[in-house]
Amino acid sequence: MPFLDNSTYRPPRLLSNPHVQTVLPSVFRKVRGVAYARERIDTPDGDFFDLDWSKVGAARVAVVLHGLEGNSQRSYVLGMVKALNRAGWDAIGLNFRGCSGEINRTARFYHSGDTADLECAISHVASVGEYTEAALVGFSLGGNVVLKYLGERGQQAHSLIKGAVVFSVPCDLTSGALKIGSPDNKLYMKRFLKMLGEKIRLKAAMMPELISHSGFEQLSDFKQFDDRYTAPLHGFASAEDYWRQASSKPLLDKIGVPTLLVNAADDPFLGPECYPKAEANRSSCFFLEIPRCGGHVGFLAFNRLSQYWSESRAVAFLNEQVFRTTNP
Repeated sequence: MPFLDNSTYRPPRLLSNPHVQTVLPSVFRKVRGVAYARERIDTPDGDFFDLDWSKVGAARVAVVLHGLEGNSQRSYVLGMVKALNRAGWDAIGLNFRGCSGEINRTARFYHSGDTADLECAISHVASVGEYTEAALVGFSLGGNVVLKYLGERGQQAHSLIKGAVVFSVPCDLTSGALKIGSPDNKLYMKRFLKMLGEKIRLKAAMMPELISHSGFEQLSDFKQFDDRYTAPLHGFASAEDYWRQASSKPLLDKIGVPTLLVNAADDPFLGPECYPKAEANRSSCFFLEIPRCGGHVGFLAFNRLSQYWSESRAVAFLNEQVFRTTNP
């Protein structure tokens, strides 16, 4: 039943192209009015990640997770944080290790299936003692982390977490990696590898005995990157082993709180296996919505609040399905 086949998203006129939806917000959108207070969280393995808080004095809070090589300053995170604040939520932008402007301390960094730091962040938020309810919001890689966290823990997820909304999620990492590695996506892949290469360069300078940047320019897709770096640095046998173990799709049936996945049908980064209709149809908690268009982390809209459809949709779902309150 939770497969929602009547999405309300309608793109602005002449802006329905998936690449326009994907690129335009990333390059041109400016979100103002979010004032963060940063808090550094030390992890049990001697590393750290940073939380950026945006408080309005609420009793409920949402943790927002960015995508690959993003951070809390990306327009899609700022837009979501602003919308949540406006709707009466405190919000936190979680920066994955090495994504907040300072390289992290250990050889490992972050990946699509790493839920330990999210668990650490949730435990910290609970320990603050200011909140009675919390939600998770994730984009792309961050969305997979959210879904995997909830699926791994099932009914034993932290009691503070009451629901989640995620967008543009490669929940089957093999399918997503093959799709973004296709010739049509060559420019996107080149951009991702350039950003990852800079991080590898910095890591190699810190710990040359563990990481080498030599020959990085020869890498051409995620399989080559994950085989050389992600898998060995994080305990996987290969890229394929990493993709299999880190994918959230096999765990969707185990999610125990109301959770909405929104993947646009025209997302240029998602293969067919990233649209888990069967899992949604047999779940009472996992909802799937597939707008006809929206690109990857797009869903742009023009209105007086400068609020994207994805931001309005997240607030509406959390209010209606989780907290049973009226939309602001």
